[in-house]
Amino acid sequence: MKRNIIQTRDGSTTIHIEEWDECYHSRFGAIQEAQHVFIKKGLSLFENESVSILEIGFGTGLNAFITFLEFHKFNQKINYVAVEGYPVTLEEASLMNYVAELNAENNRPIFDKLHECNWEEPHVLSEDFIFTKRKQFFADINDFEKFDLIYFDAFGFDVQPELWTATIFKKMYDALKKQGVLVTYAARGVIKRNMIEAGFRVEKHEGAPGKREMFRAIKE
Repeated sequence: MKRNIIQTRDGSTTIHIEEWDECYHSRFGAIQEAQHVFIKKGLSLFENESVSILEIGFGTGLNAFITFLEFHKFNQKINYVAVEGYPVTLEEASLMNYVAELNAENNRPIFDKLHECNWEEPHVLSEDFIFTKRKQFFADINDFEKFDLIYFDAFGFDVQPELWTATIFKKMYDALKKQGVLVTYAARGVIKRNMIEAGFRVEKHEGAPGKREMFRAIKE
């Protein structure tokens, strides 16, 4: 499928898939969405803790990079695992403007390493941040009570409904520890029902800019 680089409304870039008319991030702002959904509504809940994160959809590396920039504020130690079935190319990653937009030039080597490092191996990005990326389809995930937090950033329900089923959310439920949290930009009735069927308690929260609502799901 043909992929183009486009600019979202907050100035940050994303990848647009022509055939689906679908973007890797919100057209209203890639960085704004990541900061609101995954940091404010997810990572910030685990202040002063060691946090194991599973990212569903590594994509352009934006969520992992922002997590690296933000985790010190919450006095955390991070073990970050990112899953991706169809990795972006190094060329595509190099065209993302996140380093400049986040005023993070000192951490450009970190963003580059996220994309250049080997798959299936843990990498020490800093003393308190371990990063692993797995080339894996979401349906093949079989982790059990390993993670505190899931960033669920799959493509939208309209183009890939098979990624938002009760079966997939049961895999997410099993992968989380007790009291673990899943956050996603989505807020659709069928998604909530599938989360509940998988065992989650689902909360509705204010969405990122341009989106009214989002879901946070808890494993109790």
